[in-house]
Amino acid sequence: MAYGNKSYVEHVALRVKDIEWHIRFFREALGMPVREVDGPREQPKQVWTVGGIQLMADPGFAGPEGRLAHLGVMTEDLDAALAAAYAWEGVMAMPQGRNWLALPDGLCVEVNQATGNAVASVLAVDPRA
Repeated sequence: MAYGNKSYVEHVALRVKDIEWHIRFFREALGMPVREVDGPREQPKQVWTVGGIQLMADPGFAGPEGRLAHLGVMTEDLDAALAAAYAWEGVMAMPQGRNWLALPDGLCVEVNQATGNAVASVLAVDPRA
């Protein structure tokens, strides 16, 4: 079953050892200020920047790869998108909830319901124009 509506990547979640350094980098080097904080501001567990970066504090992370935690996708019709996704062989639900998908190669996708015409508005922007 094909999903007939549209979606977009709203955020990319990354594990980082030094969250404060990354907050400063994205804010000062790239102009992406923090828009939301989980935990105390002086020692956040995670933050979301304007522009779609989610930084997750993971001071003990030692892997050479795998810093990507998940992709956050906004969609026009969550129920229809999930029905289409679960029809694919190998797609599994994750413990976080029915809107969290584990794909066969290990990619995690969080699918969220967009409000109003947010998806159409975002997709109408041509970032290279």
